Amino acid sequence: MTGYAVASRDSEHGTLTIELKSVNSRFLDIQFRINDDLRSFEPALRESIMQGVARGKVECRVSFGRKTAGSSQALNSTLLATIAGMQAELRKSFPDAAALSVSDLLRWPGVIEEAHATQDSLQAELNALLAGVMRDFIESRKREGAALQAMLLSRVDDMEKIVARITPLMPQAIAQFQQKATERMQEALSMSTQGTLRDEAMERVRQEVTLYAVRMDVAEELNRLAAHLAETRAILAKGGQTGKRLDFMMQELNREANTLGSKAALKELSEAAMALKLLIEQMREQVQNLE
Repeated sequence: MTGYAVASRDSEHGTLTIELKSVNSRFLDIQFRINDDLRSFEPALRESIMQGVARGKVECRVSFGRKTAGSSQALNSTLLATIAGMQAELRKSFPDAAALSVSDLLRWPGVIEEAHATQDSLQAELNALLAGVMRDFIESRKREGAALQAMLLSRVDDMEKIVARITPLMPQAIAQFQQKATERMQEALSMSTQGTLRDEAMERVRQEVTLYAVRMDVAEELNRLAAHLAETRAILAKGGQTGKRLDFMMQELNREANTLGSKAALKELSEAAMALKLLIEQMREQVQNLE
């Protein structure tokens, strides 16, 4: 499923930003776009994403914009104290020596230092920021999942209506085939007189009856279609990680629709089988996006 979330967090050292976005995919594929100085955090990021996402192509972007030098500089108090102590000691021996000016001190190597964020502090900030981003990301995927669920349920409704419409047609189909079989039997028997000819006629009757039984046995397919549709509805109602289970149900529904089409004895049954297959294909395309 698709999803998107982004968040930033300011600290004394800079601004940390995490962006998550996903597109449809049958499997979980995580890609990272991370600054080199944050690359060590990738395993922890991957683990957090895998705990909340099971399917989809996910892209994770993490950047850390450090503050400008003017805002991140600080005086090295320890070094200044050392310089003051050394100056006082030297002036005992050279009392007439001029004291260091502020300008001299600021030019002293190491007196002005950059305030860098430690890995531990960055890890803490990353964890705090990631928790909120993952929550928003999962919520965005849930909203799309709800829309997909509504679409799939509407297709289930349509398929159940088709099954309910064609089931009463079976007696009509049986009656038509019985009439045709009877006519063929009568035609075959009228050709026979006795002995071998009658045996040939009876063999033809048996062939017609066998063909009739094979062609007309679609009640089992209709029952299985109804059962699979009920199970699909139950899976959608239960929620959770439904993608792979629904994948399997689409295979079963398609198998029954194909069998129904191959055995269709009426035009209405053929049209119904085609409509079922179209609806199943529409569902299959979306089911592959569900987690």
